[in-house]
Amino acid sequence: MRERRDMWAVGDAYERYMGRWSRSVAEGFVDWLGREDGLRWLDVGCGTGALTAVVAARCRPSAVVALDRSAGFVASARETAAAPVCCVQGDALALPVRGQACDVVVSGLALNFLPTPGAAVTEATRVVRPGGLVAAYVWDYGEGMTLLRRFWDAAISVDPSAAALDEGRRFPLCRPERLRTLWTQAGLDDGEVSPIEVPTVFADFADLWEPFLGGQGPAPDYVAGLAPAARDRLRDALRGAVPARPDGSIALTARAWAVQGRRR
Repeated sequence: MRERRDMWAVGDAYERYMGRWSRSVAEGFVDWLGREDGLRWLDVGCGTGALTAVVAARCRPSAVVALDRSAGFVASARETAAAPVCCVQGDALALPVRGQACDVVVSGLALNFLPTPGAAVTEATRVVRPGGLVAAYVWDYGEGMTLLRRFWDAAISVDPSAAALDEGRRFPLCRPERLRTLWTQAGLDDGEVSPIEVPTVFADFADLWEPFLGGQGPAPDYVAGLAPAARDRLRDALRGAVPARPDGSIALTARAWAVQGRRR
């Protein structure tokens, strides 16, 4: 088994693979938070800026700082950002923000990729004011993120060693009870967890399969390491595992788990 690499760095490849769905779940997440206008927001692990853009468009914030450790993602986020958004490169485990400077700290689809997610939540709690909100969402890799569930089931059917890379097994954090515990351990009150589900409709099988060839994230990284014959076997197994409509389109769903809590 080759070394596992959870690479998230290139904006264009990410957009084709996950970005188009992350925008929809970001909208559901912001609606669920229901924050008032005029607040100071920090988006930790902003990626290409999907959640940042929704906050800026819907919440009338006084300021938004979008932060990511990837220079490539920060550059992508800056391409679409407008005032009052500021995009910076930084570490979720050592936020370049003074204590109690924010009203809301959020993170979208990033928490499980951090080496110490508990430390990241504690750091987010440090920079939010008393009574302020810390919130995040992650894909339900075990069951509800249908695209990846079908992918890994197909991969394991042709290569049992792929089970070690299955995000549903690798990321037990992406469960309601684990998220609620993480928030409680960070000293956050009124913890609440909720599912957010969005449709993921692909024009045809090529629209579903080709983003896996972009090398962004665990599944595409696994595909990149396969020999051509093995890649073809995986492609055929996945084709047989997803339901196509008469017009060739494929309709799946994606579920994320969202969590929020307030600083004491």
